[in-house]
Amino acid sequence: MADQANQLATEDADRRCIDTIRTLSMDAVQAAESGHPGTPMTLAPVAYCLWQRHLRFDPADPIWPDRDRFILSNGHASMLLYSLLHLARVQAVNPKYEATGKPSVTLEDIKTFRQVDSRCPGHPEYRWTSGVETTTGPLGQGVSNSVGMAAAGRWLAERYNKPGFRLFGYDVYALMGDGCMMEGISSEAASLAGHLRLDNLCWIYDNNHITIEGSTSLAFSDDVAARFQSYGWNVTRVGDANDLDLLSKAFDTFKATSGRPTLIIVDTHIGYGAPHKHDTAAAHGEPLGEDEVRAAKRFYGWPEEARFLVPDGVYEHFREGISRRGADLRAEWFALFERYRQAHPELADEVYRMSHRQLPGGWDSGLPTFPPDPKGLASRESSGQVLNVLARNVPWLLGGAADLYPSTKTRLTFDGAGDFEAGSYTGRNFHFGVREHAMCGMTNGMALVKVRPFASGFLIFTDYARGAMRLSALMEIPVIYIWTHDSISLGEDGPTHQPIEQLASLRAMPGILVIRPADANEVTEAWRVIMPLRHEPAVLVLSRQSLPTLDRSRYAAASGLARGGYVLADPPGAEPDVILIGTGSEIALCVAAYETLTAEGIPARVVSMPCWELFEKQDQAYRDEVLPPRVRARVAVEEGADFGWCRYVGIDGAILGMETFGASAPIQKVQAKFGFEPAHVVQAARDQLAHRPP
Repeated sequence: MADQANQLATEDADRRCIDTIRTLSMDAVQAAESGHPGTPMTLAPVAYCLWQRHLRFDPADPIWPDRDRFILSNGHASMLLYSLLHLARVQAVNPKYEATGKPSVTLEDIKTFRQVDSRCPGHPEYRWTSGVETTTGPLGQGVSNSVGMAAAGRWLAERYNKPGFRLFGYDVYALMGDGCMMEGISSEAASLAGHLRLDNLCWIYDNNHITIEGSTSLAFSDDVAARFQSYGWNVTRVGDANDLDLLSKAFDTFKATSGRPTLIIVDTHIGYGAPHKHDTAAAHGEPLGEDEVRAAKRFYGWPEEARFLVPDGVYEHFREGISRRGADLRAEWFALFERYRQAHPELADEVYRMSHRQLPGGWDSGLPTFPPDPKGLASRESSGQVLNVLARNVPWLLGGAADLYPSTKTRLTFDGAGDFEAGSYTGRNFHFGVREHAMCGMTNGMALVKVRPFASGFLIFTDYARGAMRLSALMEIPVIYIWTHDSISLGEDGPTHQPIEQLASLRAMPGILVIRPADANEVTEAWRVIMPLRHEPAVLVLSRQSLPTLDRSRYAAASGLARGGYVLADPPGAEPDVILIGTGSEIALCVAAYETLTAEGIPARVVSMPCWELFEKQDQAYRDEVLPPRVRARVAVEEGADFGWCRYVGIDGAILGMETFGASAPIQKVQAKFGFEPAHVVQAARDQLAHRPP
């Protein structure tokens, strides 16, 4: 009888906690007059079961390295996560990775859901709300992040786990909906996860058959189970989202499965408990309305007029579940790490530095300096050389290409680099396949685990990857993007592969550094800037064709790249009358034009401007020193859209850029067709001087 009474008490406490999640979510959306109530109402028992019974997570330390990761990929259901963070009393962590002693999400935050400065924005945001593992909202991004997290977990385990020391063994759970399932990125990511046999990965599919427009039957009739089985996943099903025991068995099945990721299909009813909006699109993306909220609370046996009610015993029940279990697991891990530090001090130092986004001592030792060479190297070639030196120095620098490493020159070739493959996870070369979007979503997930990932491809294909790149910037995580074949000068592949507007669009994105180096030594300096970054992603834009390696005894040192823009060449013994500004391969044109103008006695300056964002961070005095306001005769040269260059040439200046798409022909003929030759730069400078205002 006592056991039965205890079971009934536990079931009652479970139900009270689940209904608290539901009602907090309804109340927050209703107060905001905006949001998505139906999915949190539906998935409350699923998320509760995972958190309370299975998740290896300590609310008092939500960033300890071997915690399980929980991702709400259907981020519109954000109130589900905020309710969990609040009820589990997850603690806030500051940018120095220190617990602040304050809750991550207060009841006041929930009451001010979707309002300015609330820790409960419309969609979960990494770095804003502690306990949020990744920013979600654009559907499919979260599940792609989860694959990167799982892959990084396997790599960490292979490198750092030693006999008697299981330092890394976390699992990754991603909760997803029909929208995530439809987005192409989820198919890309699922295919690769199955190929890699990532058995530490579990996706939980909210199969409610409803999207904003109505029933999924309008546009979606996949046999999801068969689809994922074909990807090589283990697939299981829970027919009732409210059955905690069945859900728990499904999670146990996942943990017992080896060699395959797991998809748990949970059959659900959106807006569960709302009598008039249950199983309808009306429960998806708008408040239920006061009458429907009261009716739903009546269905749950909840006080109908109560708002933001957390009944007695709810906090305590979470404390006795996830909090107690998580605290014990975390304490065990840190005790293990202290013993590991004694047994494997060098590896322990790596783990500490990696977890704090620090670099090892000597990370830049051996970086090449390239001698002057009129023929030079393609910047993709020099970057590949620099990357290999850095990867030897920084053991957790790893990544790959979207089936293009022979072209992007991003393969790590030193002894021991190896390939990351199914069943052999020690390698540092990742093969993402022809999956640009999933590649970048995965590298976001890898960066969130604190390894340092790079992703590479052709610049034109940033069009396929932009959604994930934008989230790198929004989350302030230091993913390294290496995009090659950067201009019309890639030649015969023609306008389908020649980027025009991509540079301008990436420069328009806040919080990301776009660096287009002019020669091999600027490439080295670009990597010197990129590697210490902790909160900014970087885009390294590189050429297919050879670029002359400048003689730095005649021209300024390439170290000027660190300031974004610098004076590369000045008229001997005079102030400039005209300024030539360029990036990347076009610096060679500017230098050739400079030599011609100098021979003609025209005082000209060349400014290398590889990174607008870094230049804009300099003080006004330095920017005026590089681009003197009095010199209004200016010419900018770049084989891309001219959009944005007016900020540097002004209303009087000239921009030699692209106003159309490119053409298919050998490089020299393409350059000639569109006017990217020294003579055109010289003529533009002369025209500027002829028409300059007094």
